[in-house]
Amino acid sequence: MSDKLTHECGIALIRLKKPLSHYQEKYGSPLWGFTKLYLLMEKQHNRGQDGAGVACVKLDVPPGEPFLFRERCVKTNPLDRIFKTLQSDYAKKTASGLIHPEFADTVRKHFDFGGELLMGHLRYGTSGGYSLSSCHPFFRRSPWPTRNLALCGNFNMTNTEELNSSLIAMGHHPIFATDTQALLEKIGFYLDEEHEDIYRFLRSRGLTGTELSRRISDDLDLARVLTRASQNWDGGYTLCGLIGNGDAFVARDPAGIRPCWRYEDDEVIAFASERAPLMTVFDAAAETTSEVPPGHVVVVKKNGAVSSAPFTAPLPRAACSFERIYFSRGNDLDIYAERKALGGGLADQVIAAIDHDWGNTIFSFIPNTAEVGYFGLLHTLRERRRDEVKKIILDASRAGTLDEAMLDEVILRNWPRGEKVVSKDIKLRTFIGEEGARNLLASHVYDITYGTVRPGIDNLVCVDDSIVRGTTLRKSILRMLSRLNPKKIVIASTAPQIRYPDCYGIDMSELGKFIAFEAAISLIKERGKESLLNEVYQLCRQAVERGETENHVRKIYDSFTADEISKKIADLVRPRRNIAWDGPLEIIFQSIANLHAAVPNHTGDWYFTGKYPTPGGYRVVNQAYINYYEKADGRSY
Repeated sequence: MSDKLTHECGIALIRLKKPLSHYQEKYGSPLWGFTKLYLLMEKQHNRGQDGAGVACVKLDVPPGEPFLFRERCVKTNPLDRIFKTLQSDYAKKTASGLIHPEFADTVRKHFDFGGELLMGHLRYGTSGGYSLSSCHPFFRRSPWPTRNLALCGNFNMTNTEELNSSLIAMGHHPIFATDTQALLEKIGFYLDEEHEDIYRFLRSRGLTGTELSRRISDDLDLARVLTRASQNWDGGYTLCGLIGNGDAFVARDPAGIRPCWRYEDDEVIAFASERAPLMTVFDAAAETTSEVPPGHVVVVKKNGAVSSAPFTAPLPRAACSFERIYFSRGNDLDIYAERKALGGGLADQVIAAIDHDWGNTIFSFIPNTAEVGYFGLLHTLRERRRDEVKKIILDASRAGTLDEAMLDEVILRNWPRGEKVVSKDIKLRTFIGEEGARNLLASHVYDITYGTVRPGIDNLVCVDDSIVRGTTLRKSILRMLSRLNPKKIVIASTAPQIRYPDCYGIDMSELGKFIAFEAAISLIKERGKESLLNEVYQLCRQAVERGETENHVRKIYDSFTADEISKKIADLVRPRRNIAWDGPLEIIFQSIANLHAAVPNHTGDWYFTGKYPTPGGYRVVNQAYINYYEKADGRSY
């Protein structure tokens, strides 16, 4: 994606099934689980760089000693900083003789993260700011282990205000900070009730002391807690929770919008936002991993028992397609194939754009996440050219016109050519304060490979995985590509036009910033249909006030074909100043049909189609238009 876009967070949870001494004896380190947590998080660093946090619960800690620990950081390279800090603490205690690594009990006693239950979070901030107070995991503490809760997640709730109102109605005094805080208090309230119900039942039967505490821990039903807490939740989420007694849970939204995978063997059960990290870190085959089912909570009890149960009413599956197009790591076997298919799906449009001029076209990509799509496009184009060549040879052979000149000029030399035309330099430090100078520096983040395009002869086709705002195209990439002086520039997006806001995890909720919306508005004004803008505004206000689940913003696009909007986008992103190149520019977008053909199991496409999986999505899209019309900045949820 050439535009900078903050997005999905990453989660990791590890529950060791053996005592630390087992891992010391087998792997030579009592910190095997701690190291695996770091690796799981490092392999998902693409999912969050605004902050990181880790938590640990130690099992069966004697009274008087702490059992729940947390470390968070929002500085540059937060993941490295956290683990370096913890490793330094471990090394100092080892050097002082407080910890003897060969004796796992000393590790468990003196190292905060020498425990059996570990959780990590990588954050991209979409709400709540970027301070340490907004960094997961969130804590809710109590002297009772079964009332302690550490919570992290990859999610956005569309109805945080409603959740806070429900807390007020229950007698709470919530701090209006983030949706995480709202969920923490909601789950915490029902965790307290669950604890209190069990406590009073057992006390009535004469249990006291450690036996009472043990029975509360055994009887605690986290699936019931989540079922009660999740009433009226609206959003996309994967939640991970640690309870102070050693229980843990992982819950996924009922539409499967946010991803979550699990792996289990006789030594560990682990969860992550993506499958490939689990496979890499645990050297696991794909068939040994599985998705957490949508609308289910997986509970790991302190005794190691694992169960999965539904906790909320099911919804039609709407797993986020952007996960497959862009967010997740491309080394997952299915995602790699899907991204190649997305690139291949552009072939017909690309061939038309270059008018079958194979020999005078260079194919490339805008780094780095579009590379696999580029491979897929090039593979499909070569297959198409092969079919053409086969037909030419057969026709010429039948006509008796096949000769060496035809073989050389028409067949052998006229194949799709791929080049590394665009490269991305290390991030430039835009320390200069003046805005124009900063923009100038930002425009040099990308660079070109000179000599790859024959000036005035070759078309240049560049694959991008998605175009959101078009800002980088306009300010940087197209200016840079024009220096090669191609005959024509074609930008091919493996994603369809992004027309509507997301409210389930991706930070793109302001309609006016979408280049597709900007194009549609421009066309409306050019054709004298400004009255439609007020009509949609009134409909959106009415829908928000009445709680209607209809997307009225779709009317903005209904008057135009996708091709008309694409042409207007090309006009809007074309640089106007200080550019000598004046050749044709064409922007191509993936079709919805080809998207679903390439990514059949991730049907969540609301940012392209406006079809939202929950009522909150419709409220957000209508509110986003109200904000645009009223010139109100900020998120619409």
